[in-house]
Amino acid sequence: MNEHFIETQRLILRPLCEADIPEVVRLLTHPAIAKTTLNIPYPYDEEKARNWLSFQRQRWESGAEHTFAIVHKEDAQLLGAISIRPNTRHEKAEIGYWIGKPYWGLGYATEAARAIIRYAFETLGMNRVYALHFSENPASGRVMQKAGMQFEGVLRSDVRKGESFRDHVIYSILRKEWVER
Repeated sequence: MNEHFIETQRLILRPLCEADIPEVVRLLTHPAIAKTTLNIPYPYDEEKARNWLSFQRQRWESGAEHTFAIVHKEDAQLLGAISIRPNTRHEKAEIGYWIGKPYWGLGYATEAARAIIRYAFETLGMNRVYALHFSENPASGRVMQKAGMQFEGVLRSDVRKGESFRDHVIYSILRKEWVER
């Protein structure tokens, strides 16, 4: 597995690039995406996309976070993005993802999550991988379950989005569980 390109049955995970900006804007200009994620605002525009891309490049270079474009292998269509934030001291990493609304329910998030979990264990040497989702987004929890993660609990009023506090549901998988699969 090339460290910067991850291939699955239907997908390629690769670093984001300038050419992705128009499609990122198109996919993130849907209120459902903002509603189900912590850090994606609505409305979303090109300036936000450029700032996000610049921020992600800095995070990648520092090793703080690796964000990959989720691209369909057959036609190179951008479907979404997935990131991993390693904590090397504690050998754990958090993953996060978004998929454009036209591609919901097609298994792309699960396929990308499985690949990024493999990357966490095989390439980054992590012991634990975890992910969080808003309690009102159970579809994301199903992605985590299908990717092999186990439910751990609910972090009540864990984050503030807009004017309200939101519960986070947390899932994880340990290296030994992943190896046994």
